[in-house]
Amino acid sequence: MSTPTHGALARRLEGLNIYLVGMMGAGKSAAGRPLAEALGYRFLDADTALEQVAGRTIPEVFASDGEAGFRALETAVLGQITGWHSLVVATGGGVVTQPENWGHLRQGLVVWLDAPADLLLERLSSDPTPRPLMQAADREARLHALLDQRRPLYGQADLRVLQSGEGPEDVALQVLNAIPSILKEREAPPEQPVMLQNAEGHITPSLN
Repeated sequence: MSTPTHGALARRLEGLNIYLVGMMGAGKSAAGRPLAEALGYRFLDADTALEQVAGRTIPEVFASDGEAGFRALETAVLGQITGWHSLVVATGGGVVTQPENWGHLRQGLVVWLDAPADLLLERLSSDPTPRPLMQAADREARLHALLDQRRPLYGQADLRVLQSGEGPEDVALQVLNAIPSILKEREAPPEQPVMLQNAEGHITPSLN
């Protein structure tokens, strides 16, 4: 693994996982890899992890178990991921639709990679990856319907990073530059001991 370029930021994160959310085609996996490398983190694609656990592809899970079965498995896998640390996780586009998933996501830092619909359509048109939820005669209308449903949910993320076609490294840099704005600075310990009064009325220094 190469030397992290943002080691100071990684130390401030203290192993906190970063969860990338956003629509299919938003570039979560593409930007997640350089983001993880910059922090010295590991990268994990949640959809890939789900397929490994299921022993089937996502389209096969949808075909046999329906969307409800897929979502239940997605939540179980996400719960396992939260047991790890120092990860950049590219989540599935619909992970935000299940309220229980937010309990897992909130254990880390949630970053919404937001991209306009025309950019998403352009990327999806050139991506051969099967997308069960995009199996529709009018893909544009289907995408807009999903966006209308999910945008308020994505809006619950800690950070929103707008895109206009930048490359993965540039998007990762946008995320890296934005993270410090939401990290609280640790309070420095007082220079002098804090003086406390005990039950007998005597003044004693605290343990600081």
